[in-house]
Amino acid sequence: MSLSSPVAVVAADDGVVSAPSIPDGPTRRRSFSPGQKLQYLSEYEVACETGEGAGYLRRHGLYSSLISEWRKQRDAGLLEGKNPGEAVGRPSAAQAENARLKAQLRKAEVELSMTRTALEIMGKAHAL
Repeated sequence: MSLSSPVAVVAADDGVVSAPSIPDGPTRRRSFSPGQKLQYLSEYEVACETGEGAGYLRRHGLYSSLISEWRKQRDAGLLEGKNPGEAVGRPSAAQAENARLKAQLRKAEVELSMTRTALEIMGKAHAL
């Protein structure tokens, strides 16, 4: 095989692109459909609940920055209703604000539940 021969890049069904046979040759970037992004997000969030989030990312060859970006797109409503192969653009100002407010609400709800739990524990300790 000569160095000028074409390199075959094979994509598996899960969207993973194999490396070229020439290590120093160019590689194609993976692309994900909106449906795949939503699936990876939901599976990653389940893995995080059991403490296996980092392992999930390693197994699937994903970066945490991708997950963060996809989460922002999902929260802004950019991933729903898209057909496979359809481009996902940047959120509009209103969509970005909506995503920011949703994230702020989630954070406030978590803090509220922690505060309620702490007050309940303090009340039980006071009763003793």
